[in-house]
Amino acid sequence: MSGFPTRIAYAEACEIVDALAAAHLLPAERTALQRAHGRVLAEPVMATLAQPPFDNAAMDGFALRHADLATAGAGGLRLAGEQFAGAALDLRVGPGECVRITTGAPLPAGADTVVMKENARVEDGRVRVREAPEVGRHVRRAGEDAGAGDALAQAGDVLTPARIALCAAQGLTELPVRRPPTVAVFTTGDELVEPGLPLRPGQLYNSNREQLMGLMRGAGLDPVAWPTLPDVPGQIESALRHAGHAFDLVVTCGGVSAGEKDHLPALLRELGEIAFWKVRMKPGMPVLLASGGRLGDALFLCLPGNPVSVLATWLALGRRLVDGLQGRAARPRLHARLTAPWRKRHERLEFLRGRLQGGEDGVLRVQPDPADGSHRMRAAADSDALILLAEGEREYPADAAVEVLPY
Repeated sequence: MSGFPTRIAYAEACEIVDALAAAHLLPAERTALQRAHGRVLAEPVMATLAQPPFDNAAMDGFALRHADLATAGAGGLRLAGEQFAGAALDLRVGPGECVRITTGAPLPAGADTVVMKENARVEDGRVRVREAPEVGRHVRRAGEDAGAGDALAQAGDVLTPARIALCAAQGLTELPVRRPPTVAVFTTGDELVEPGLPLRPGQLYNSNREQLMGLMRGAGLDPVAWPTLPDVPGQIESALRHAGHAFDLVVTCGGVSAGEKDHLPALLRELGEIAFWKVRMKPGMPVLLASGGRLGDALFLCLPGNPVSVLATWLALGRRLVDGLQGRAARPRLHARLTAPWRKRHERLEFLRGRLQGGEDGVLRVQPDPADGSHRMRAAADSDALILLAEGEREYPADAAVEVLPY
């Protein structure tokens, strides 16, 4: 008996990832508003101010009482003052009067409507309205966007620029966020050579490191790349032990299958606690997830070495893991319609490469790439999404709805 799940379904792997991430949820910290972009909120943010904080004009024009428009006649309304944005002048609009106003300026007492500047004419201190708006037009009411006590954002929300702006409008200078995980990245294999060095027969340039580093930076992380590990068990153990005591997450590429040089499964079985090894997915079946045990407090995510397997396993499981470590709310599930039929000839769940297309009909479509080998990185580079094809052999007709994972 292995003592841990193996050859499990993708859905089960996702459940294990979620549970392990929740058990290792990273602590909250407070960070300056300017440095909170892209971070995950640890607590709800509540409004203490109404937004807008006062009734104000949505257009440059003239603030007036709508009822006066019916009686103003050809003589128009008397221009009783000016109210610009930046300071409340405590102006009041009386019967038959109006006040010149600019966008964002406080609405004078008594006024209930703003006429756009373009729809009015000023002559001899009188304002004649050419086109009367409906009552309340071009007025932003206090609290119409948010009231004091409203929740502006929830724990688990990602702080987008719009959410940051919402918090800035409350005068906040700090926000409670989850600390992002520290990540160590290892590539393994005697055959790997760094770009720029001479390539000997049987060797390959190391492309996985840069791919992984880019994927992680795209997820808001600041990963640290370690030197490539040779296929030597003692050196692998030493490096992982150092990283396991210094980082929250250790991600490896290669050395995770069942070959003579694949030392990671045996090492983590002996020194760590394997959560699962091998998932019924293509590409990326040998993926392994473990907690450190005697290797430290880090989690270990061991990805296969084929470059498309790295892409698929990171997007399908790795990104989910780092989201969970930060308590991020689940990403939305997206679906698209196939532009061409596809025949799936095997039992495993498959992540096929594809290119998303948006049509004028409002339907999202995805064009599958026929180059489905796990070494075919050009097909992955020409695509922008993974197409999830469920377990079991089946025929997918053109226009079939499938789930997609954008890069």
